[in-house]
Amino acid sequence: MEAMQDLNRRRTLLHAAYDSSTVRAMERPLLDRGVPLMRMAAGAAAHVAAQMLDDENIDIEDAAIVLLVGGGDNGGDGLYAAAALADEGAQVTAIAVGTSVHEAGFAAFVRAGGRTLVLDPAADIPGIVAGFSAGEAAERVRTAIDIAEQADLIIDAMTGIGLRGPLRGLPGTMAALLGVKPDENGHVPLPDRPALPNRENDGHLPLVLAIDTPSGIGVNDGTLPGPVIPADVTVMFGAMKPCAMLPPATFACGRLVLVDFSFDLSDQVPVAVAVDDALAEQAIRLPRVTDSKYSRGVVGLVTGSTRYPGAAVLSCEAAARANTGMIRYLGPERAQNMVLAAIPEAVIGKGHVQSWTIGCGAPDAHNAEPDDIQRATAAALLEHYALSADADNTQALAMPPIVVDAGALDMLPKHVPAHVVITPHAGELAELANRLADDGQAQRSSRASHAGARRSEPIAAQNVMDEPLHYARFAADSTGATVLLKGAVTMVVSPACKYGQSETNDAGSPIDVSSPTRAVAHTNANVDTSAGTQPVLVCGSAPAWLATAGAGDVLAGLIGGLLAGNAVGDNGWKAEDIARIAASGAYVHGMAAAIASESEQHGWQEPDLFGQAQPQRFTAIGHPIIASDVARAIGDALADIIA
Repeated sequence: MEAMQDLNRRRTLLHAAYDSSTVRAMERPLLDRGVPLMRMAAGAAAHVAAQMLDDENIDIEDAAIVLLVGGGDNGGDGLYAAAALADEGAQVTAIAVGTSVHEAGFAAFVRAGGRTLVLDPAADIPGIVAGFSAGEAAERVRTAIDIAEQADLIIDAMTGIGLRGPLRGLPGTMAALLGVKPDENGHVPLPDRPALPNRENDGHLPLVLAIDTPSGIGVNDGTLPGPVIPADVTVMFGAMKPCAMLPPATFACGRLVLVDFSFDLSDQVPVAVAVDDALAEQAIRLPRVTDSKYSRGVVGLVTGSTRYPGAAVLSCEAAARANTGMIRYLGPERAQNMVLAAIPEAVIGKGHVQSWTIGCGAPDAHNAEPDDIQRATAAALLEHYALSADADNTQALAMPPIVVDAGALDMLPKHVPAHVVITPHAGELAELANRLADDGQAQRSSRASHAGARRSEPIAAQNVMDEPLHYARFAADSTGATVLLKGAVTMVVSPACKYGQSETNDAGSPIDVSSPTRAVAHTNANVDTSAGTQPVLVCGSAPAWLATAGAGDVLAGLIGGLLAGNAVGDNGWKAEDIARIAASGAYVHGMAAAIASESEQHGWQEPDLFGQAQPQRFTAIGHPIIASDVARAIGDALADIIA
């Protein structure tokens, strides 16, 4: 029993992320008992730094290391780590970016022989002369940049998890000059580097090690609100923070190393949960000896068009391979013929189904002919899912789950049940967000000062990529749909329950992501998902090779197949089950792409747990693929998950 509890806790630790206030609350009992968390953090950081240098064949005695240090505990972690590295023979320079530093940590650093460069004329640091002129202050910044750029390793310990908003002052200046900074539209571009397995360094120097989180990152929402120095490795303490999982911040964290402080995770609700084999396995219904093709799930697809018939083939093949018993296809004659040529098992025409997938390859309102048959069919189907606050919603709630993709997104009713899954990419979500904002249903941006998202300006795809969690949540809460926002790290957000969708389970019940049920938190009509009580499910199993035409068609068909296979009869669907199955579909999709491309690179993978044996990591970059390769690999991906 104890061994199982340890295994469950480890799985939770590696697949759940908690906001900064929750992390503070979990560390408080340890601090009250006198557990030396700072020394534990510093020792781990020093060990990771030395390993990073060793991986690049740099001897510690020959290494030049720069510590960017602010005040507070994060700076203390960095100073103690720098002192340990100096004791090992490294040449370490601490560049103080604030008016103070952690005194005990600084004393240890000085005793170890570390050198210090102070940038703020108003600094009050023991043994350091300040009060220099503005001209000298500017010269010191230039000197600091020169020293940092020539270093082998930069340790970023400027700010901790308590920072809100962008870096300002000297920390902001250093991050802007050494890392990346917002462009004229407020977008912070990440370095243009190859996507390598395990987020390995591509050979550039200096290496960057972030202490707990990269300074200036959106710790709780995964944004990049201002200048930041992207890390090659982030050594994170106690528990993962949301920025470790959520895009775009996760890509600025580099490889993750998690230091376990033995937090009590049992009563904590995470902000984000990463999908893994154990969670995805729940969405794969194993066949029964009493099954027929109908009981294994039937998917109806209204996909493809005269212009894009290939989308019909890709979505149908994915649905057929997603552990279903049958697919039914509705579409133009050319697409029908292509579907039957590729999947002779397909049935053409209407009939009973357990799920729908619509919109893949269908034209949107801007590109459709007035009498487009696919749009007419999709629109008629979606009308059955429309909810109203003052009408009987029995029919809508009883409809089978439906995946709404691409050309059908602009026909989404204003309010729908949670078993409507929309699967936009950033550009499509921006278009939906504009429509909702024009209807007065949502704000355009969570950043009041966002240069590119003022209310008078339309929401662009880049705005969504900058704040994906914000826009996914507001689309879910505004429409009632489950939102799957596609990307290198895909996010699935459940809505708050509305318009007669009754969920009676505790909204505040803790989420144990490693339990046999691996259930996500329940929702009810009083839950505000934008407040973070409903965790976002994230999936980064896919390699970058998956960015190819038709991949979204495969995903939509795959999710439709998993939903059909998990049909619940007349008892209705729970929002958390829909989110789990949709996220599992994204996970299987990514796994299939990894198998097809023979790649070990993933958009996200679980952190290394410091001081413990690590799973074997492989370094195969892989090769290009096309969407049909992914569809054909779905069976192998399912087999790997249930093995």
